[in-house]
This record gives sequence, C-alpha cells and structure tokens, in this order.
Amino acid sequence: MARGLYAGTSGNVSVRAGAGFVITPTGIPCEELDAGSMVRLEIDGGARDGEARGPVAPSSEWRIHRDIYRGRPEVGAVVHTHSTFATAYACLRRPLPAFHYMVAKAGGTEIRCARYATYGTEALSRHALAALAGRRACLLANHGLLAVGPDLAAARLLAGELEALAAQYAAARAMGRPVVLPPREMRAVAAKFAGYGQRGSGQG
Repeated sequence: MARGLYAGTSGNVSVRAGAGFVITPTGIPCEELDAGSMVRLEIDGGARDGEARGPVAPSSEWRIHRDIYRGRPEVGAVVHTHSTFATAYACLRRPLPAFHYMVAKAGGTEIRCARYATYGTEALSRHALAALAGRRACLLANHGLLAVGPDLAAARLLAGELEALAAQYAAARAMGRPVVLPPREMRAVAAKFAGYGQRGSGQG
C-alpha cells in the first residue's frame, strides 16, 4: 500500500512454498491482511484446483498464479496490482513501448498487454501466460499489471518500477511524442541489467 500498488481488496500476491504456493485471500482489504490470512494451494496434484487449506478462500486470480508456477520454475513470487497508471494504460490495450531504457527490466523491448478476459477465468490465465512468455511482467487489458520475480522483494520492486514507468509515459505523452528506443538498444540494456548490482536491479 505504501508504494501505491494496492487499494481496498484489489490485486493479489503469492509466494512459492515447497510443492505449493501461498496466496492472499479474496475479499479482505489490504490493511486487514496478516500472516494468518494467507491461503495455501497446490501447484500440481493433491487438492482440487483452487481448494484452500483453511477457512479462507483464495484470491479469485489464484489460477494465474498457479499456472505461472507450473510453467516457470524460476519464478518464486507473483504480484498482481491494479495500480493507477499501469491500469490506466492497460485500458488502452496497447503495449507500453520502449520510451525509457528501464522498460527492459520486464525482460523485453516493450511491456506486452495480454488480451482481455473476465477476471478469474482460465482464458485470462492463458492470455496472461502468453504475454509473459520470456518476460517478467505484462499488462492485463482493462485490468492491471502482473509482475514476477525470484522472490517477493524482486517481484514487488518490479511492479513498483513499472507503475512509475507508466506514470512517466503518461507525463511524456502529455508533453509531446516520446522517442522510442530501438530494439537493438533495448537488447543491449537487457544484457547490462543481467549483471548489474546485487540483484540485477538495473537502477541507475
């Protein structure tokens, strides 16, 4: 909340935990969440899809989280937010272009926008995974932002950085026509990020 990523009951967060994952519950305001509110789900086998261990139901977007963990073994955490500027841009249903070199933090030459589907559906999960292919973040059309990382700190940091980028792009568009960096430059930047700082943060 302090980063402006969440408000009310919107958005959700999960962390891989052994053969399963722990995810925020549905319908509980952010300020009321604590460790006891979290819901554990299976990644493969065991309990029925979406069946929680405990009295609280998981986020309605549990399927996206589960499918990311199934298909992306390097992912340790998933952050989904309805942050203001990223969500506003997602409502345009266009990728966020390489107007700034930090766009490469998402793992490509632009931040893709996944096709629209009703929240909580298998279709939305399919579209999200397609947009995330080879990337660490994407927009969800008319919905919000999705970011992944090796751990929760990295995924949350990326989500915050991309929200800031969306705000900067909105400001740049208001002033004029932003200059988009070419794919070759973005690939060079991505290569530099791979070896930057303590976590490859690429801040600078």
